[in-house]
Amino acid sequence: MPPPKKLKRPRAPKIPHKTRRHGHVLHDDYNWMRERKHPKVLSYLKAENAYTDAVMKPTEATQKKLYREMVGRIKETDCSVPVKIDKYYYYYRTKKGKQYTIQCRRKSSVTGPEEVFLDVNRMARGHSYFQLGACTVSPDHRYLAYAIDTNGNETYTLRIKDLKTGKLLPDEITGIGTNVVWAEDGETLFYVMLDPASRPFKLFRHRINSSPAQDCLVYHETDDAFFLSISKTKSRKFLLIETGSRTSSEVLFLPATEPAGRFKMVERRRHAVEYSVEHHGKWFYIVTNDHAKSFRLMRAPVPSPGRKWWREVIGHRIDVKLEDFDVFADYLVLYEREKGLAHIRIMALKGGRSHRIKFPEPVYTVWGGQNPEFNSRRLRFAYNSLVTPTSVYEYDMKTRRRFLKKQMPVLGGYKPTNYKCERVFAKSHDGTAIPISLVYRRGMKRDGTNPLLLYGYGSYGISIDPEFSSHRISLLNRGFIYAIAHIRGGGDLGRVWYEDGKLLKKKNTFEDFIASAEHVIQSKYTARDKLVIYGGSAGGLLMGAVINKRPDLFYAVIAKVPFVDIMNTMLDKKLPLTIPEYEEWGNPEKKKYFSYMRSYSPYDNVTDQRYPHMLITGGLNDPRVQYWEPAKWTAKLREVQRDDKILLLKMNMGAGHGGASGRYDYLREIAFDYAFLLDGLRLRKSGRPTPKP
Repeated sequence: MPPPKKLKRPRAPKIPHKTRRHGHVLHDDYNWMRERKHPKVLSYLKAENAYTDAVMKPTEATQKKLYREMVGRIKETDCSVPVKIDKYYYYYRTKKGKQYTIQCRRKSSVTGPEEVFLDVNRMARGHSYFQLGACTVSPDHRYLAYAIDTNGNETYTLRIKDLKTGKLLPDEITGIGTNVVWAEDGETLFYVMLDPASRPFKLFRHRINSSPAQDCLVYHETDDAFFLSISKTKSRKFLLIETGSRTSSEVLFLPATEPAGRFKMVERRRHAVEYSVEHHGKWFYIVTNDHAKSFRLMRAPVPSPGRKWWREVIGHRIDVKLEDFDVFADYLVLYEREKGLAHIRIMALKGGRSHRIKFPEPVYTVWGGQNPEFNSRRLRFAYNSLVTPTSVYEYDMKTRRRFLKKQMPVLGGYKPTNYKCERVFAKSHDGTAIPISLVYRRGMKRDGTNPLLLYGYGSYGISIDPEFSSHRISLLNRGFIYAIAHIRGGGDLGRVWYEDGKLLKKKNTFEDFIASAEHVIQSKYTARDKLVIYGGSAGGLLMGAVINKRPDLFYAVIAKVPFVDIMNTMLDKKLPLTIPEYEEWGNPEKKKYFSYMRSYSPYDNVTDQRYPHMLITGGLNDPRVQYWEPAKWTAKLREVQRDDKILLLKMNMGAGHGGASGRYDYLREIAFDYAFLLDGLRLRKSGRPTPKP
């Protein structure tokens, strides 16, 4: 579906702008788009949105149909599994037709009288965007502290509600992040303020019913590469200040019953050494990469927690990454990753015997649930796969029995047996085997006629696990194959996998993705004229890099809030995240990093060549990837556009990095993306009717 010939493509004016570094000149004719309040900026963004609406107008019927299908698969009026905290059971409900959750609790039992303490739908009235951040109840369950964001810039306002009277306290604190923790006295809470670059940098102590102007500054993180946070140990005995960069961390502790006291150091920060802390009885348990690339578990006495006193509990295993852990009165729970799969190991504190929980499928995803109760032998976790809906279990760590508490309902006649998932491997440029997870309808023939959506991310050591998606069924039922390329730069195969795709090895990420695309074509899962790639944020950088290098390999691209203007962003220290990101991408003030980043930066390497069809999205209030990155990239791509390929920019003028906040609005955005593929690009599987939803 090429754009109508009479429809004029938006053109952004070019104003020369140069940046000089290391003897090189960066030309940026669209630098003026950074002036958010300039009339030309909003005019251009509105013109792009109008053009996108016009091009996509013929797909409106398909968008509506897809939306109805996706809504038809969810149980609109539903309830989460209650979580027991002391004498209360906390949960949330959703109601048909309502965008947001209703936060509730019951006292003494799950059948006791319901108390609605926060109806997010009522709070969101009058706002096109609404996000509930912190939502935490005081230790005596009397007060609720919550934080809200009404424009998507991830800067929150803190309010406190008296749950006994139902009234809001006069306390109101603006400019904070989502991090809020109560001390054990029930009247003191700690919160973290954001600096002008949206970095959490100052910790304050606040007494309820007092003016924020009287709040005490407890800690100031002055290093721009470090983010500050506050938490409480599961035992409720200690408050923990945690401050960390991409590669280093530091923890301080304070008895939670002494909020006015002075925090003490666990171990001072050291370059490239990370650690995290939990409390159990006389000990602090510590997970660290100190002399352990894949991390190991240590413990130290509470009075003397420094590194000198660390003693090993679980040694380093290079092929098994220790990602996280949890503590119970009688057990340790270890969250491990081996050969690309997440595992849960249970270790008895008496005797040290351990076992892994077994799961039924060869490719799956599992993660820990809410486990606030220290004196419990039951572990809550969630499980799903590309074909199995999310299931919440409780596992008896002594008897090894598991209890299904709830499986996410998928309405509309969904049957997992109608679908199949598998894992295959592609060979990258240096011989490394790259895992690819795939899901499709049974009966799929590998004859090169299937449209395939290939997803990739590959940054920050984040693992992209094979998770279930009910809305993805709309693509699978129309003959699509969905695939995930588990490329380097992510954490899918451990710490080494991450380190082999960052800094001066970043191009491995792009080569791995290209190899994955070539593999699914060579294996006849799909063909070049049916292969669509998809990525967002740092995954958007991936999209930009691979289409610059191999535009012939892909039919279409969906790039969500793409981080594509890496040179200009990383050279601007005033922007959010720039300095902390040096440890991920490199510091361009150093020539070796400047040259390397410049060689792959998507925006700087746009050339006069035939690009795939493209749908690019952004958020005007995005603090992570500024709106001008997708806007400038689109404008530069239009410069070299010489054919009738579709090139669309869809800018959300009232949201941030995550797009729409309401659950129905979120599904409408997905329906738009899918309609772009199905009608806009006519990528339905040929020779096969679309199953009725």
